[in-house]
Amino acid sequence: MSSTIATTPAGRAFISDNMAGASPEIVRAVADAAAGQVLPYGNDPFTDSARRKLSEIFERDVDVFMVSTGSAANGLSLAALTPPWGSVLSHPDSHINHDECGAPEFFTAGAKLVGVPGDNSTIDPDALYAAVRRKAGDVHSVQPSAVSISQATELGSVYTVAEIRRLCAIAKDAGLRVHMDGARFANALDHLGATPAEMTWKAGIDVLSFGATKNGAMTADAIVSFDPELATELGFRAKRAGQLASKMRFHAAQLDAYLTDDLWLHNARQANAMATRLGDGLKAIPDIGLLATPQANILFCRLPQHVTEGLLADGYVFHHDRWEPGTVRFVTSFTHSADDIDQLLDAVRRHTL
Repeated sequence: MSSTIATTPAGRAFISDNMAGASPEIVRAVADAAAGQVLPYGNDPFTDSARRKLSEIFERDVDVFMVSTGSAANGLSLAALTPPWGSVLSHPDSHINHDECGAPEFFTAGAKLVGVPGDNSTIDPDALYAAVRRKAGDVHSVQPSAVSISQATELGSVYTVAEIRRLCAIAKDAGLRVHMDGARFANALDHLGATPAEMTWKAGIDVLSFGATKNGAMTADAIVSFDPELATELGFRAKRAGQLASKMRFHAAQLDAYLTDDLWLHNARQANAMATRLGDGLKAIPDIGLLATPQANILFCRLPQHVTEGLLADGYVFHHDRWEPGTVRFVTSFTHSADDIDQLLDAVRRHTL
């Protein structure tokens, strides 16, 4: 008895970088890890190697907790920074606010998410300055406890290192710690040309959700903590949340391969370049309006309805019904090629005419 698995060709898949498969190097690493006997629960050479490489790229010793999803990484990180009577300050467009089904509230045992506005899905420093002080010390209100910034944001914008430093300084001055949701960490890093250390702990970040699944891994992300005082709590929280995998070697093998020979940066560079190519092409087509120049691998634009319908009929998949009428989102990945982008642009031109 056979079954057919419905798949979308890479050249037509723009709904999310989660649609992309895994890098061959990572698949091979998982297959290699399947051989032999090693100790469970992260006491294996694959986990040791991945932790060592993360310490190397961040230029200091870091505590690493491998998890199976970005939502788990975000929720557990915020739980270590926020008491149940606390609040997490983030942009209203953030993934933790919109797309995690209350996971941060669940992991923190009830802490409240409070939106802090700003242009391009980034937190405005003046708004944050007010938010970290709002009702501080008032027993009738949740207490500002942590700030969470997305790098890159859900809009595809990227905080500069100077902007991260400023937000962290505002938070630290008020006694708050700072979390970075780095689901597309490598894409942001490629755009800035900064080092991982410069974009995180040197700027004031305490805990990072280090994303890999969207950029070539299969089922592995990680919590990277720059504060040694959080290690014990994060360890117990990860276990209690079911994120201490018995066969951790398979998570670790993915991350180890991901960080080997700069695969993670190569993949991000490809995804970003394809978004730039798509944006440049769309700018030249009449009646198409980019909402912002892509800084990572996410592009928002406005398409006439008949163009959207034509692309869907051609078999393209992309988000087109989650925002205002006519607003669509294209997300590129490391699997997209220049030919894929050029064919999409040709289709847009054809339907525009």
